Amino acid sequence: MRTVEALEDYQIATAVDFDSLPSEDLEVMALAGQQVVEVYRVLAKTGDNVVGELLRGTDTFFEWDHYPKGDVYDRETHSQYYYHAHAVAQRFPGEHGHFHTFLRPKGMPPEIKPADFPGRPVPDDPNDELSHLIAIAMNPAGFPFRLFSTNRWVTGEVWYNADDVIALLELFDIDHARPSWPVNRWITALVGLFKPQISELVRARDRAVEAWAKHRPGTDVFEDRDLEITSYMEINVEDQVRAVSQALLKRK
Repeated sequence: MRTVEALEDYQIATAVDFDSLPSEDLEVMALAGQQVVEVYRVLAKTGDNVVGELLRGTDTFFEWDHYPKGDVYDRETHSQYYYHAHAVAQRFPGEHGHFHTFLRPKGMPPEIKPADFPGRPVPDDPNDELSHLIAIAMNPAGFPFRLFSTNRWVTGEVWYNADDVIALLELFDIDHARPSWPVNRWITALVGLFKPQISELVRARDRAVEAWAKHRPGTDVFEDRDLEITSYMEINVEDQVRAVSQALLKRK
């Protein structure tokens, strides 16, 4: 398995040109940022954080297990997520664990279909042809510090091309209260707040997979255990909220 120390080629450092984004996109991001900050405010009043809130009532946190058990799934939007942690040696430096986010076909527009490639898995249940959107790495204090994309085998997704995954981002929405209304609200808003960065990471994911396939002809790149993380980027909520606000102010 590829270790995090060998991932330099997969780090994306492209800065977002907020001034070039449409006002409508900035306004959506600004609202998402307000929701993220509001969740932080409410949790901080009782000394809590997003990860601690999700793991509330968990006696022992086991590596690799999904939290909550059975994942979080919205049966109206068909959005899904879970939190888990790898073995310590396989985590990013300073990482406690990470969220994986998904959308299932029943929540997708009918024109979006899985990518066609040799050996593509075809589940018995068409709604199992899910798409991984992005993973969110969390530090021990319970705050996000990195976004990253993964190869197909990592999450067992079916695989959708980058443009289709990007189109699905705005449809991700966990709109119910269990197991935690603050966490559900936070993860929905975080995906919206960082949509430009997530879009770039997903495009970089496809480039990485294509380059890896050329490097190892004759292998199934989507099942290659040597390719796990396909792109990643550092993030900061406060910086993102500030940049969006400044870009909007320039237009008034």
